[in-house]
Amino acid sequence: MLKVCHMTSAHRSDDVRIFHKECVSLVRAGFDVYLVAQGRSYDCNGVHIVGVGEKARSRLERMFKTAKKVYQKALEIDADLYHIHDPELLLFAKKLVAKGKYVIFDSHENYGAQILHKKYIPFFLRNITSQLYKCFESYVLRNINAVIVPCTFNGINIFGKIAKKTIYIDNVPRLSQFYNKYQEKDLKGPYVCYTGVLSHSRGITHLIKAAHRANTKLILAGKFSPQGYYEKLKDMPEFECVDYRGYLNHNEVVDIYNKSSVGMCTVLNIGQYNTGNNLATKVYEYMSMGLPVILSDSPYVRKILEEYNFGIPVQPDNVEEIASAIRYLLDNPGIAMQMGQNGRRAILEKFNWEIEEKKLISLYEEITTEQRKH
Repeated sequence: MLKVCHMTSAHRSDDVRIFHKECVSLVRAGFDVYLVAQGRSYDCNGVHIVGVGEKARSRLERMFKTAKKVYQKALEIDADLYHIHDPELLLFAKKLVAKGKYVIFDSHENYGAQILHKKYIPFFLRNITSQLYKCFESYVLRNINAVIVPCTFNGINIFGKIAKKTIYIDNVPRLSQFYNKYQEKDLKGPYVCYTGVLSHSRGITHLIKAAHRANTKLILAGKFSPQGYYEKLKDMPEFECVDYRGYLNHNEVVDIYNKSSVGMCTVLNIGQYNTGNNLATKVYEYMSMGLPVILSDSPYVRKILEEYNFGIPVQPDNVEEIASAIRYLLDNPGIAMQMGQNGRRAILEKFNWEIEEKKLISLYEEITTEQRKH
């Protein structure tokens, strides 16, 4: 049985993408799966979680101290294949290769682009930091077996001239997560919803103004970022339309979707946002639950909507346009319901983890088979 080890210094051990999708899928496929992460050690769903202690107190501590702990614990496991999930862990990728290990980097985001908009990096250092990271990333990726990325960006494989092999695995939900929990409902209700990180760049300020203008209730769930943003929003007169539910568990999120009429994802055009040729994870969740979606306009979004017609594209910084889209769906429940059903069809046919996991398993089998031949 091939022993594989997933490594993360930034994510929780129960992360949905890493643990519930990738690791559990690999266990089901017959691999001996370990996951090294912050926190305690325990076994769950056939995955051996190896903890490295308490969560880092700062970003720098995580990037250096925690990352080193993760690497050291991973070495003790002596796996055949190592699957890295965070940029700081690339520091140890070549060391793993030198020890004869297979190595995969799972690039959850376009990190080079995102660095340009990280507020914790002084503005005058962002460009040089981004360029340095890209150089470092390119150097490492040339020496490992493969890179996993959710999608192309503006139609381009950002690792095409760097990595030996690139595979696209989108962060779509399992059918059991949301699709199978759908309940038919009358879409005449006044609620629209947004779940996830609550920040200005995710379009929350504009969304609140639009919901207020559309005279509807906006259900928000998740954590506000950065600290102080919530207090600023509460000072807005439009905040009276908000029903903030806090950070919720999975079942509570499902309940919100079942009681809402429209799912919102009007992320601003900042950094990598709206440049990827895929949809935000929350959009897939809304679609699974039969909600029509109002989402940020992009060439890819228009292409997918032409095929499945599950929502309305808007300019994410145009409050009036967002408000008009909300009112249109609320005032036309028959159209909204049909869009919701179109979204569910898209999930069943194209956007579910049961399809994506086959790519992951095939990648593992291909890498190990090719290497054994050599």
